[in-house]
Amino acid sequence: MTADPARPTELSILIERGSSTPLYLQLSAAIEGAIREGTLVPGSRIENELQLAGRLGLSRPTVRQGIQELVDKGLLVRKRGVGTQVVESQVNRPVALTSLYDDLAREGKHPRTEVLEYRIGRPTAEAAGRLLLDSGELVLDLMRVRYADDEPLAVMRNTLPERIAPSREDLLEKGLYAALRERGIATAVGHQRIGAITADEENAALLGETVGAALLTMDRKSFANDGAVIEYGHHVYRASRYSFEVTLVDG
Repeated sequence: MTADPARPTELSILIERGSSTPLYLQLSAAIEGAIREGTLVPGSRIENELQLAGRLGLSRPTVRQGIQELVDKGLLVRKRGVGTQVVESQVNRPVALTSLYDDLAREGKHPRTEVLEYRIGRPTAEAAGRLLLDSGELVLDLMRVRYADDEPLAVMRNTLPERIAPSREDLLEKGLYAALRERGIATAVGHQRIGAITADEENAALLGETVGAALLTMDRKSFANDGAVIEYGHHVYRASRYSFEVTLVDG
């Protein structure tokens, strides 16, 4: 049974006082489990610290510390006059040479694409240099908005050689990399840079954010096995709904 977001949810939480796990971690684990399982849906309110402390027989500092663990993880947010709520779910994406469309589908989201610009023409000097084009070659300039469950998530601008360009129809149905694979073009290596900006009027309107909101950026250039440049792109993501995940290895 999922929670009613309009009122605080009273969770069934078992606290084992004889356990070696600190009480505040037991509390945070129980609440996190309810969030992961969908018992607490995005926007749901949980009981306040005083109610939780009294019902579970815990001290208020213990409850506060347990909740803070989840605030620090980005799972809960404290709002003055409202209480403590479950945050809207984020797309957590590994930093890898993958398609956002494929990543969303793997997470059980329902990706959808709007193609705002599909223009074939002569490349700029910058595009010709980045793509290592021969004289006379044309390029495809793309601008798309990617949705996850009908919520705008990213504005994606890409440029690639016209000779390998997927059709507009293909790009409405699948991600760029999947469309390229169907044409026998496989990406082997990518150079990627992640940054941050604040939303201007165009990006704010496209992403449903306010002007000045924090946005994540990703600039990527991808290559085939033979070293040929396949595409380069500049993508902008809603920081409130999106994060990158990196695995670090001691080398």
